[in-house]
Amino acid sequence: MTTPALPTRPAISAILAVSILATLFLFWLIYVHPAADPSRLRLTFLPALNALLNGLSASALMIGFVFIRARRIPAHRASMFTAFVFSALFLVSYIVNHALHGESHFPMGNPLRTAYLILLTSHVLLSVVALPMILITFFFSLSGRIPSHRKLARWTFPIWLYVSVTGVIVYAMLAAARA
Repeated sequence: MTTPALPTRPAISAILAVSILATLFLFWLIYVHPAADPSRLRLTFLPALNALLNGLSASALMIGFVFIRARRIPAHRASMFTAFVFSALFLVSYIVNHALHGESHFPMGNPLRTAYLILLTSHVLLSVVALPMILITFFFSLSGRIPSHRKLARWTFPIWLYVSVTGVIVYAMLAAARA
């Protein structure tokens, strides 16, 4: 007895709706919601943890890429789930950090400010695009729609990797500018 496949259109519509809601929530959290009282709770390790989780996600993505090129499907799947877990943990840590501490600003007089802002802008815009792509790519894989998974993964992988790597770079640039 086989399990009936989930209909594609409603699943993708739900993924897009969740992605839009998540993006709107993050926009509200970063740009509208006032940060908690910083004198009460300072979790200064969170930005470094976010960078670590982004780096671990990027590493798992690269390992998954190597595995799929070698046609080691179970290892590829495990690596991609690992990347997903690291990215999900990053998102939780990122939300906590912004809820408690608000937005970080790159110093105004720093000569790297323009490069930082360009990198940050591309990172943020592509992260908004990456979320639904990652979820839909996972949906295709988990529902056995492997040809669709492959087609979308060719785009999802480099965008997800870029977002993960630039997250680390953005953190390093901001930390160096503040040191």
